[in-house]
Amino acid sequence: MADLKMPEINSVVIAGNLTKDPVFRQTNSGGTPVVNFSIACNRRFRDSNHQWQEDVCYVGVVAWNKLAESCRDNLRKSAAVLVDGELQSRTWKAPDGSSRTVVEIKARRIQFLNKRKKSGEEDEETPGFMEDDSQNNGMGGGFGDGDSGHVYEYKYLSSD
Repeated sequence: MADLKMPEINSVVIAGNLTKDPVFRQTNSGGTPVVNFSIACNRRFRDSNHQWQEDVCYVGVVAWNKLAESCRDNLRKSAAVLVDGELQSRTWKAPDGSSRTVVEIKARRIQFLNKRKKSGEEDEETPGFMEDDSQNNGMGGGFGDGDSGHVYEYKYLSSD
């Protein structure tokens, strides 16, 4: 029988809100931009008594290069994002000598979800942002949500 190889698939898509402001830094070797943040993703389900329950999953995200710079410039605590990436793990030595491991999402693309008022109305809480054509994969724009007076605008960025 021929040797069968398991396909190598590592893909994650998740949406949530930032739990705090992103942490931006540059690597010691080469000064490569990197940003870390975590998002909270809510899940609703019915329990054994058929009552609605809500569970929260906290997920760490890391982004590199221009994507990291865009995150630094556009994201703040509670911002809504959609992250497309892959799982990666990293291990390091803690100050007490023990090994620590974390599993996080290495972002390939991040879609910033920005809620703002329709044109002609002001909304000071949500800053606008400029399109970055070098990172815009042809995705972007806005869509209305009926008569609520809001337009949801998003920006789709890629690490490529």
